[in-house]
Amino acid sequence: VRLVESGGGSVQAGGTLTLSCEVSEYTLSTYCMGWFRQAPGKEREGVAAIDSDASVWYADSVKGRFTISKENPKDILYLQMNKVHTADAAMYYCAIDYRRCTIVAGMFGPPSYMIAGQGTQVTVSS
Repeated sequence: VRLVESGGGSVQAGGTLTLSCEVSEYTLSTYCMGWFRQAPGKEREGVAAIDSDASVWYADSVKGRFTISKENPKDILYLQMNKVHTADAAMYYCAIDYRRCTIVAGMFGPPSYMIAGQGTQVTVSS
């Protein structure tokens, strides 16, 4: 499986940014795809995920502001970020788990089971 993120950049607080992740080389009927982020000096934090049954999950910190979606059959995962806060600044990673989403310790699956992309940086200016 291959994941390639794009769309990161600099945005003003209150603004909007949309991240994309092209997912390829997989043939899974059961999966969990999502986004997590990591800021310098902070722990990895799950942001949003979408299950193969189309159910979605959001971290409390982004509920009502971020929207995760998946475009089929192109297998592109999106994260639309609205009303961005300075606290949203981080490296954002797209990831896939070959199992259903399991919310554990703020992540949508055990990191050891996930395959992630290289990440895309989001910078927020106040």
